[in-house]
Amino acid sequence: MGRQLSQRIEPSAEGVPGLPPLNIFRTLARNEPLSRGFLALGGHVLRGGGIPAREREIVILRVGWRAQSEYEFGQHAVIGQDAGLSADEVSALADSGPLAWSDDDAALIAMVDDLCDDDVVSDETWARLAARWSPEQLLDLLVLAGYYRLVSGLLNSAGVALEDGTSGWPAGVAARLQAPREQGR
Repeated sequence: MGRQLSQRIEPSAEGVPGLPPLNIFRTLARNEPLSRGFLALGGHVLRGGGIPAREREIVILRVGWRAQSEYEFGQHAVIGQDAGLSADEVSALADSGPLAWSDDDAALIAMVDDLCDDDVVSDETWARLAARWSPEQLLDLLVLAGYYRLVSGLLNSAGVALEDGTSGWPAGVAARLQAPREQGR
């Protein structure tokens, strides 16, 4: 069992108009000017159309794992499965399990790992990515990974609690950090 994080910023009761009452949005609602810009960029990386949903979720889930953001991983485990990832693939993104990834999927995982390790994509990984993705899509991938590193750090540091019913880490995964749990609303 990893270190249990504590809630440091109380979510707003109101949340963000037009968005589900998730704790991430309710926490961001405490700073309305910040939430506007934050959510505008988030909307682009989630719905901008430059990266197919399945590949986008591989990047987000791997970033969530590498940043040890249980909240992020738990929310996107469901979204990832809706986008076509299997439960085994989602779990493998958390613990680098023995799953055999396609070359294209493995390149996305390597990109996230390079960025998390060194803050730069290696030449080898870049060549693998550039064989598939256009320059515009490469920019989308870099911003996607960077945005979710930011999101993960915010979630961990603010102590955003997992909602009731959100699974968090896959069973059997040894994580360093555990998100706080919602204490009923």
